[in-house]
Amino acid sequence: MGDWILYAVLAGGMVVFLVSSWWGVRRLRARHSRSAVRGESHKAMPGAQRVAVVLNPIKNRAQEARAEILDACQLAGWDDPLFLETTADDPGHAQARAALEYGADVVLVGGGDGTVRVVAEALTGTKTAMGLVPLGTGNLLVRNIDLDVNDLRGSVHAALFGHQRYIDTARMAITNSRTGESSEHVFLVIAGMGLDAEVVGDTNAGLKKAVGWLAYTEAGVRHLPGRRKRVTISLDSEPEQARKIRSVLFANCGLIPGGIDFIPEAMIDDGMLDVVVMSPRSAIGWLAMYAKVLFKHNRNLPVMNFYRSGKVVIRSSEPMATQLDGDPAGEATEVTVKVEARSLLVRVR
Repeated sequence: MGDWILYAVLAGGMVVFLVSSWWGVRRLRARHSRSAVRGESHKAMPGAQRVAVVLNPIKNRAQEARAEILDACQLAGWDDPLFLETTADDPGHAQARAALEYGADVVLVGGGDGTVRVVAEALTGTKTAMGLVPLGTGNLLVRNIDLDVNDLRGSVHAALFGHQRYIDTARMAITNSRTGESSEHVFLVIAGMGLDAEVVGDTNAGLKKAVGWLAYTEAGVRHLPGRRKRVTISLDSEPEQARKIRSVLFANCGLIPGGIDFIPEAMIDDGMLDVVVMSPRSAIGWLAMYAKVLFKHNRNLPVMNFYRSGKVVIRSSEPMATQLDGDPAGEATEVTVKVEARSLLVRVR
């Protein structure tokens, strides 16, 4: 009974923190912008550019974004952009390939984090730049490179005429020994294994559409009670460590929805992953971690460990949920996560 009271207190605190954190986005922006200034930005090629746009047509401001992009290209005297719409069956894979085949100098992505991640997977390792037109709920990469998620016209201008710079991407290989399934995907912000992925997979879609990222709170409260799972963790090919964990996060950068600077030290172009291992046994452990994040306390917690690594391998005897930038990625008994340094060219202001 005592744990449930603590869980209720924690849930209430989470709601207050998350609801109030919207104003913190402005306050945190200057502090967190260092994560996007390690490398120098440079001007895009002079003259007219070939522009392709991968657009999620069901997003609320999709048609407004289309009009803004078309007007901007026409005012610049460029050819009309090639618009490629995502579908329910294809979130952007074929569209991104078509943009590359078209010979685009820049591919604008009008959608949410899922569309951005899919297009980035195709552009990683190429010299084609990606421009961001935020139309989603979290818009995580947009926040981490210090663009204003509420300024549609400004985002379009930056995507077409802004400077550009290289950022890191990360790649997660997922294997499920129970089913024999395996896959490999790029992510840009934060991937995870365990509780965070369970929450992502169990968030109510209708609630998310209504209240945005706050919908994760409801699912998070339901999943807080639970048991730790035994895994082994290897960092940069070092010997495995046996741990009991609730969740592991792999961060390419540290700003998450609500303006929360979850990992202030994470930098988007340092060639490293920031790995967070969370292993609370009870609600008291969750409260301690919550307080650490809320107050940005430097004290180490035995239930919350931070590491920096270029490669991470985690093995579990039982399948655990995984997620990539807020999208469920299936269950895995083994994940291998590697950073790909300065592998994606992105348009910034």
